[in-house]
Amino acid sequence: MGLLTGKTALIFGVANDHSIAWGVAEALHREGARLAFSYAGEILQRRVVPLAAKVGSDFVEQCDVASDAQLDTLFASAKQRLGTLDILVHSVAYAPRAELSGAYYATSRAGFQTALDVSCYSFSAMVQRALPLFNPASCCLTMTYYGAEKVVPSYNVMGVAKAALEASVRYLAADLGPLGHRVNAISAGPIRTLAAAGVADFRKLQTAFSAAAPLRRNVSPADVGNAAVYLCSPLAAAVTGEVHYVDAGFNIIGVAAPSE
Repeated sequence: MGLLTGKTALIFGVANDHSIAWGVAEALHREGARLAFSYAGEILQRRVVPLAAKVGSDFVEQCDVASDAQLDTLFASAKQRLGTLDILVHSVAYAPRAELSGAYYATSRAGFQTALDVSCYSFSAMVQRALPLFNPASCCLTMTYYGAEKVVPSYNVMGVAKAALEASVRYLAADLGPLGHRVNAISAGPIRTLAAAGVADFRKLQTAFSAAAPLRRNVSPADVGNAAVYLCSPLAAAVTGEVHYVDAGFNIIGVAAPSE
């Protein structure tokens, strides 16, 4: 018996086997959860379907999270095929590549709207539709990053979007708490994913991170997955509205230690 045996999780955001969402999926599967997946675009289907098969899932459906109609269709299918849900995982973020370099003040109106819609509002849109399917004591989980709190070079409008996402976690937790459901976020250190490839000088960012973090290492999707198990399990039954750091301790550092 795993910590999540008998639970059903719907996961948004798997793009390949390096995705944070895939690290979460593997950990939830290890602990006994039944998994269902939604992916962003048709081009990702050939990557996501085989991964879903590895964890015994045949629920793999495309959904543009910026489309209310597609979200409606996806959750109607979830109701028909899955019945109920216990866990909702939102691991979705996007900003046009041009917005992730140069100065933040140069952000375009369209780029700002896209980043906030896909990276932040989509979480609330999912919760709206998942709520009628939730079993008692269900939980929602999203992924954020330290760029929501402090300035990170080239993160730009994504930092603003993640700040809004973290605020959404708190407001959603307040809304869903009286219903017995929990809402939390994981703030992971920089992980080399498909989405991260759009951030200018990402490799340099990772190098600086591992040099400054107390544990002197980068983090992996598996590290995030293990934290997700805790937050989605009864072990975290009294935890909601939180941003849980999985960043090798980087967030506690004020000034990096001088190089030896």
